Amino acid sequence: MLDWLAAPDHATARWVLQHLVALVYVIAFTVALAQFRPLIGERGLTPIPRFLARTTFRRHPSVFHLRYSDTLFRLVAGAGLVLALAALAGATDVLPLGAGIALWGLLWVLYLSIVNVGQVWYGFGWESLLLEAGFLVTFLGPADVAPPAPIVWLLVWLLFRVEFGAGLIKMRGDRCWRDLTCLDHHHETQPLPSPTSWWFHHLPRPLHRVEVLANHVTQLAVPFLLFLPQPVASIGAAVVIVTQGWLVSSGNFAWLNFLTISLAVIAIDDARLRRLLPIPLPEPAPIPLWFAVVVLAVTGLMLALSVWPAMNMLSPRQKMNAGITPVHLGNSYGAFGSVTRERDEVVLEGTDDPDGAEDATWREYEFRSKPGDPYRRPPQTAPYHRRLDWLMWFAPLAPRMARTWLPTLLDRLLEADRPTLRLLRRDPFDGERPAWVRARLYRYRFTTRAERRATGAWWHRELIGDYLPARTLPRESAAP
Repeated sequence: MLDWLAAPDHATARWVLQHLVALVYVIAFTVALAQFRPLIGERGLTPIPRFLARTTFRRHPSVFHLRYSDTLFRLVAGAGLVLALAALAGATDVLPLGAGIALWGLLWVLYLSIVNVGQVWYGFGWESLLLEAGFLVTFLGPADVAPPAPIVWLLVWLLFRVEFGAGLIKMRGDRCWRDLTCLDHHHETQPLPSPTSWWFHHLPRPLHRVEVLANHVTQLAVPFLLFLPQPVASIGAAVVIVTQGWLVSSGNFAWLNFLTISLAVIAIDDARLRRLLPIPLPEPAPIPLWFAVVVLAVTGLMLALSVWPAMNMLSPRQKMNAGITPVHLGNSYGAFGSVTRERDEVVLEGTDDPDGAEDATWREYEFRSKPGDPYRRPPQTAPYHRRLDWLMWFAPLAPRMARTWLPTLLDRLLEADRPTLRLLRRDPFDGERPAWVRARLYRYRFTTRAERRATGAWWHRELIGDYLPARTLPRESAAP
């Protein structure tokens, strides 16, 4: 009776997608555990208790409205990590159907609780994408139950919104996307360049035009193929995967590209997928009636929430990475509607000179991922997410936003705060307190091929001036 609700030809794709989403959850909870204390902890740059005091559960639903402490945050993130590892190991395929749904659902609630108190540090599109994908994966069912077709199509619709929304925001945004010149700049000015970005930047300009054109085709035309019969849908998914792989190879965008690749898998039918991944799976049983009711209820909810993102994509005033619900469902996606032509970097420096004189010896703090030392090759970060490094990229672009947390960051450096210093690659004072710190603004560009051969440097930089003036702690605070 419920055969029409099943999509047995997506059983392998479901298994792959669930494991990939579980892996992203593992990364996300690991990042939360490693970085929360100096960013949003009780003594963080933007403390959660202060944020909770000025918001409500309705606006930002989170378990932390009940109570907050750094210890409780560790328990929440740690529980999420354990559950994500269990899902990655296949626990939801051996648990009863209801228990598997509960495990996925709890993962979603725990990560939603973190994102909704994460403030500016969690204001990225891939956080909402993980929550929306994680919510839908909750209702895909285990390996011994046929995948519900409505959830499969909702996942395809999510992938469509990610790709088509990103394509539209580009065409409506910066002129360089329309004249095919954006990638003359983007590889150099993107938030966190990767080890290959220097070479991508120095590709011949005609190839940059090809890159932009291929991006437009992939994001504006290919998404429609995902809704067509096989093998066309699988071809469309393969194009998305290849394009996202190209982005993975040229930049660091946390788990955005990895998660988009994961979503594309659901559009590939099993006959083709099993040739690449011969995974032994049980013959799926029919969908139980109670599960069918749940699936139809979720489908109705998501269709209702899809009205706004559909209208937003059609609107000439399209919003990027926006949503209408505090639970991050029914989101509108998009990225890089505009591309910066020049790269300005905030460099943090300290000195042990008691007067903080201009001619004193100032030493630089080195970040783990963002450009600093011109002779250091850009590192590979993704799919891990260095939240402070990303926000440092935004600092020159949005000074008003940065001034809500950057002065506090300087104070933490003056205190030689250990949790803060652990976010950095190198502390030039080896854990000792500097007397003064300051933030300076530099103009960075990739070196030319000739400069690279002559100097070994990856970057050339020129000082613009002070971003924030030198500061020191009051005498009573500076005492050991």
